[in-house]
Amino acid sequence: MKKHNFLAIDIGATSGRAVVGTMNSDKFEMSEIHRFPNHMFELHGRYYWDIFSLYQSIKTSLALCARENIAINSIGIDTWGVDYGFIGKDGSLIGLPRAYRDPYTNGAPEEFFKKIPREEVYRLTGIQIMNFNSLFQLYRAKQQGSAPLEAAEEILFTPDLLSFMLTGQRVCEYTIASTSQLLDPFTKQFDPFLLKAAGIPVSILRKPAEPGTFIGYLTGEIAKETGVGTIPVVAVAGHDTASAVVAVPAVNENFAYLSSGTWSLMGIEVDQPIITDKSFQRNFTNEGGIEGTTRFLKNITGMWLLEQCRKEWEREGRSYTYAQIVEMAEKASGFKSTVNPDDNCFTNPVSMHTAISDYCKSSNQSAPVNDAEFVRCIFSSLALRYNDVLEQLKQMAPFPIEKLHVIGGGSKNRLLNQFTADAIGIPVIAGPGEATAIGNCMIQAKAAGLVKDRWEMRKIIADAYPSEIFNPLTS
Repeated sequence: MKKHNFLAIDIGATSGRAVVGTMNSDKFEMSEIHRFPNHMFELHGRYYWDIFSLYQSIKTSLALCARENIAINSIGIDTWGVDYGFIGKDGSLIGLPRAYRDPYTNGAPEEFFKKIPREEVYRLTGIQIMNFNSLFQLYRAKQQGSAPLEAAEEILFTPDLLSFMLTGQRVCEYTIASTSQLLDPFTKQFDPFLLKAAGIPVSILRKPAEPGTFIGYLTGEIAKETGVGTIPVVAVAGHDTASAVVAVPAVNENFAYLSSGTWSLMGIEVDQPIITDKSFQRNFTNEGGIEGTTRFLKNITGMWLLEQCRKEWEREGRSYTYAQIVEMAEKASGFKSTVNPDDNCFTNPVSMHTAISDYCKSSNQSAPVNDAEFVRCIFSSLALRYNDVLEQLKQMAPFPIEKLHVIGGGSKNRLLNQFTADAIGIPVIAGPGEATAIGNCMIQAKAAGLVKDRWEMRKIIADAYPSEIFNPLTS
């Protein structure tokens, strides 16, 4: 087998990166080419994504590959879920995509449920109710008389929008579409009943395509500008969590996963959606995976709390490395205070410090008094929340959950991994940290015919990235 290089563009809510994954026989290795910021910005009380900055960053990544003489076989893009851009009849991008943390959707679900009850929306989609889901964004945009919506021929979810900007070709990839709360999880098609209730024409969304679908080639202008030539762009699992779950180095189905980053997403991989009274009451979601699987999971607010605290500390002149932050938490007194990371007060507060302090005071706890105590509070709170969600998963899973695979950037936090193992009482298997980019590359490898299924992918990943095991400590 000749060597293949796959360029994974992996963009999260705060940053993006370009990674080259190389397959040589059954060996896999990866190297980061470029890292770039991703910021939402406020304009006249509205929050947007700077999609053009991301487009430029992708082109910079391509040019860097050309400069390093890296021959790229294909490109795949994954991002966060739910957000989208409007495309006009002439193929123009109309306006900038709104950001999911924009508060304009506050109260939208409750208003929509007057048209279709909450229980029915969940039964139709299996998606947890969150005010920023695409369904409620479109509903609110229609209510507000959004000019981009009125002029749009089509919407494209973020990874598909970026692929369109690179190729001029449009696709609606299944896993990213599944986050919208507009898709029937059994037929894998958009539900016209929900769209009609939101006042949105069905024609604005195209039929979803499976991960691994060829989209098109880089435009001639981009190929020439960057120097990489004409390269195919593949629709990988466009939702970053879907790509990350591909990289779980599991040997059988009896596992839960925790994709740990700005968001912590805990779930299981199942053959069929789980839509029951219990899953509805607990607000679990059914999102699309590769090879016909469903990711049955729950969103947990993850490192967002820490990231926002770090920004405040930096503005005040205190900067810490990640290693220093972990050391601070180790030295701070344990369980002085905890919070529910999923409380609405932590969604997008002006000050995360103040939000955590106010929560502790309102729940009759001592508020953290220094940076170390804030970090310890956040880590302890996450471990306890992970235990709560895992216990719920165990009650609904069609198989025994024997271990928790922690993947993503948070898997490198050995202290939090141990806190989590102690809290949940089963082994925590940590790694790989670059799961999303690895999964992105592996789907490109499958599209190229180099691997046959997700289990072969996982064996290759396990061989390339040995995991670290954290067993619960007995008292």
